[in-house]
Amino acid sequence: MLIKTKISILSKKATFLLFVGVLPFSFNAVFAQTKPKFKVVLDAGHGGTDPGNSYHGYVEKNIALQTTLLVGDILEKYNDIEILYTRKKDIFIELKDRPKVANEADADLFVSIHCNSVKNFGPMGTETFVMGLSRSNTNLEVAKNENSVILLEKDYKEKYNGFDPNRPESFIGLKILQEEYLSQSIELASKIENAFSTKLKRNSRGVKQAPLWVLDASYMPSVLIELGFLSNKTEGAYLNSDAGKNDMAKAIAEAVLEYKKQFYNSSGSTEAYVPTVTTTIPKENKEPAVETVQGVVFKVQISASSRKLETSPSNFKGLSSISVEQVGKVYKYFYGNENDYQMINKRMSEAKAKGYKDAYIVAYKDGVKISLSEAIK
Repeated sequence: MLIKTKISILSKKATFLLFVGVLPFSFNAVFAQTKPKFKVVLDAGHGGTDPGNSYHGYVEKNIALQTTLLVGDILEKYNDIEILYTRKKDIFIELKDRPKVANEADADLFVSIHCNSVKNFGPMGTETFVMGLSRSNTNLEVAKNENSVILLEKDYKEKYNGFDPNRPESFIGLKILQEEYLSQSIELASKIENAFSTKLKRNSRGVKQAPLWVLDASYMPSVLIELGFLSNKTEGAYLNSDAGKNDMAKAIAEAVLEYKKQFYNSSGSTEAYVPTVTTTIPKENKEPAVETVQGVVFKVQISASSRKLETSPSNFKGLSSISVEQVGKVYKYFYGNENDYQMINKRMSEAKAKGYKDAYIVAYKDGVKISLSEAIK
């Protein structure tokens, strides 16, 4: 008889089905892994009656769509990745329906692709945004531009609860509802900007936070990429070219693969996935032996926030033994501090039982974060 057990590794998105049977074999017993597909929703900004930015003959909706499809072409080559699109042709999609595609699919990532512009033709460079309230006037202008598509929709005040993208005070109402995902959104955004600057030698304007509706409404790590400024004639020509679109698509796809490797592949592999043959082991060996590397400390990351909180149980649903780590302007919160892998798994179960459904294990050696595959044998 086969016993099916469900174990979450790193997050609820990375779930492996382990089968335990009774047939013996002569080599070392291992658990067969049936990996669910890693789902990425690609959102080409604007479309149809909403052209987005148009300068020097370069149209944002076209560049965004063509680049998005190229990203999808690259990622679809991996058997363990599933790509969904908010649009694959020149049609208008209401803003509220874009994150809805990702939410209904229970996607692992939401990536929205756009092009920037300003009245001054000089500025150039890439930017990648994550959800957040920003004091920067520049970031607010980007947010107003990207949110303004709402005005093209009928009954937008009812659909968006009175939100008006032309009124700065409306942005106060857009809070970070997905703070659990903010840290991972920043990780992905950083990888994207790093790929642009180091591999393509593009001018990177960095990772930024802005109150963007399309990110606020998505219930997973999400980013909005500005490929560059169409208002800058040289940069616009590059983004409109086949070479430019291919370059940018490859950089985005590679960043997504690096992110997937960090958060969802315990082995760190980005090879195209080939399903493994189910292998059975004797019932008395239901759990694999795990040897912890000496000097490793395990913690459970339960949340990340732009706000610094006191590490008292009252702030963390009754959990004690909370620690905090600051990364830039983001505070990461951890539960537990164990040298034993089985014990940290118990702590993760406790965190999930308290409501931290996306809690996952991280490992440190000599104070430096390492992958789980390095931490256990």
